[in-house]
Amino acid sequence: MTKSSIINDLKSMGLTGSETILIHSSMKAVGNVEGGADTVLDALMEFFADGLLLLPTHTWKTVNESNPVFDVSNSESCVGILTELFRKRPGVVRSLHPTHSIAAFGRNAESYIAGELSCNTPCTPGGCYDRLKDVDGKILLIGVTHARNTYIHSVEEVLNVPNRLSDKPMKLSVIDNSGNSHTVYMRKHYNASQPHISEDFVKLAQAYIDCGAARNVMFGDAPSVLCNARGIFNVTRHVLAPAPECFITEDVISSERWADFPGNEFSQE
Repeated sequence: MTKSSIINDLKSMGLTGSETILIHSSMKAVGNVEGGADTVLDALMEFFADGLLLLPTHTWKTVNESNPVFDVSNSESCVGILTELFRKRPGVVRSLHPTHSIAAFGRNAESYIAGELSCNTPCTPGGCYDRLKDVDGKILLIGVTHARNTYIHSVEEVLNVPNRLSDKPMKLSVIDNSGNSHTVYMRKHYNASQPHISEDFVKLAQAYIDCGAARNVMFGDAPSVLCNARGIFNVTRHVLAPAPECFITEDVISSERWADFPGNEFSQE
């Protein structure tokens, strides 16, 4: 695969390059690309030059009570090679969220990621993740499932779903781009019954497709999913509002939960 073929894959999804889009990715799943991960980033940044390209640069795996410092310039991303390389590129800016930062490139990048120092949860309502629904944002899952779709956590936080966050916050330090240190208090994702709650997000995969909030696409060799953030929010709310614990308590979420949802309201065709 080449940069041109990757750009063609994006065009074949119906994307124009002017979108605000958050990308979760597995470079391994993409396959053999001439130039590797850098070529993939070249293609993404060229294609979305008139839009806003967002990649997660999370540090929840390394920033914690025993290692309480997040340095926005130097703390490595723990969610894949594309995200780590992306945050270091010229023109890319990174939010100051100590555990769930986002790197941004393109239209109004700095204003989009602003204000994350005031967050006290991984996906605080009004923060970078929650904003996606308000700007008609897209989410592209490249070679990964909804188990890696952090946006669903933000829906849970907006809905105030119980038993999703630790009771006590961590005291952390954030070092900004100027070298200044800021003290923040951050809760983390936690559920006593299911320590990896996001693994259950895949239970809604068919609901998202049936309701037009997501559709299956290809990116290189990677089976991928293109989502509409507002659609994901509304379908998730439709299912969780009457039964907030259904991710945990049910092996399969019945199709009856979304049978009366307006079909194709969020079609991305």
